Amino acid sequence: MFDTFRGGIYPPQRRTLTKNKSITNISIPQLCYIPMQQHIGVPAKPIVEVGDIVTEGQLIGEAQGFLSANVHASVPGKVVSISEELTVYNKQKTIIIEADGAFTTTGLGRTINDFHKIARHELLAMIRDNGIVGLGGAAFPASIKLSPPAEMKIDTLIVNGAECEPYLTNDDMLMNTYPDEIIEGIEITLKILGIKKAVIGVEDNKKSAIAALNDAIKKITSDNEITVKELRTKYPQGAEKQLIYSILKRIVPSRGLPFNVGVAVQNTGTIYAIREAVVFNKPLIDRFITVSGEIINRPGNYKVRIGTLISDIVEECGGLKGIPSKIVLGGPMCGNAVHTLDIPVVKGTSGVLFLSEDEVSGGDFGTCVRCGRCVAVCPIGLIPCDIALAAEKGRFDLADKLHVNTCIMCSCCSYVCPAKRPLSHFVKIAQDTLSQRK
Repeated sequence: MFDTFRGGIYPPQRRTLTKNKSITNISIPQLCYIPMQQHIGVPAKPIVEVGDIVTEGQLIGEAQGFLSANVHASVPGKVVSISEELTVYNKQKTIIIEADGAFTTTGLGRTINDFHKIARHELLAMIRDNGIVGLGGAAFPASIKLSPPAEMKIDTLIVNGAECEPYLTNDDMLMNTYPDEIIEGIEITLKILGIKKAVIGVEDNKKSAIAALNDAIKKITSDNEITVKELRTKYPQGAEKQLIYSILKRIVPSRGLPFNVGVAVQNTGTIYAIREAVVFNKPLIDRFITVSGEIINRPGNYKVRIGTLISDIVEECGGLKGIPSKIVLGGPMCGNAVHTLDIPVVKGTSGVLFLSEDEVSGGDFGTCVRCGRCVAVCPIGLIPCDIALAAEKGRFDLADKLHVNTCIMCSCCSYVCPAKRPLSHFVKIAQDTLSQRK
């Protein structure tokens, strides 16, 4: 019935806490912490100073070089500090704005542009200028992903609506709530790419989203060919290479890109943001996230301003029932565990999870028992146990020979390991070490 990829796992979905919960707004924070590094590439350069008064959506961080992204003020107000602050990644130069003044990007009266009348290069410039990056987690500048080299001919746009991580339901609710807007965003993206075909990949546990998108597709008046592909609920179905294979049976080469097989991939949230940037000239100053876990009082799907601290979200969601065993930004498989609530939501934050002891696998890890489970589930076809052992012993040369840099860090290997070995952690150490040596 379904096309799928090799390997992968079937973890508990744990989406009942937020599934079918309508998207609501998190209140505007009094202090907004906006890092200059919210994307893959070079950090943006601050172009405001302490004491400056900024408007909502104003450019405050300018992209530097080819691989970078603009950063905008999420709230109007006064710049009270430009300092090194802790983010989900590490300490970054951060502009802190004290909210005060008029909000202009919401409500009635916004500029509405007809994308049909705008040239392709102008559409691309609007996406770049408004700081749109991939919202599926990688935060790759969207304008670059939509600018394939001339020698690589793209024939298909794949829209990633799989949302395969447990707990997360924000993309599901986005597709249910704004299917017409997503389809318009797809048509904008198709025009930029100069192609006609798009496939939206959605896991089969999102029946209502599939129905909503199909209803929206029926309203299309253009000659674009947009379809929905129902996918098996399986992790990591949303990883680019796995998604491309499941839908088109094309194999992206090792260390290759979707461009190499004639494909461009964008997340549904990114498509929505692209449409906002083009139709309303709206910068990426907010995003949809899932707040979930047994420890938070009011789990749900929320629209939140970039730069809102996790502590503000906790207060808005009714506080915590107790001390979380782990706080994770993103999903439980690929997300980042943090030790403090004083960290802001950034462009790549898809969720905030407050997990109890029952939801977290703890304890010490043992030695490898050579069971081969990690090899069986690896969607890339690696030997995670050997790579991890090489990294643990400091033999990064061996890890390199075992193709450690092709790992997509999905953590399937860590999930199935009976010895509870943190295999993906060792892999990440090897990747970082090898990167530093080059």
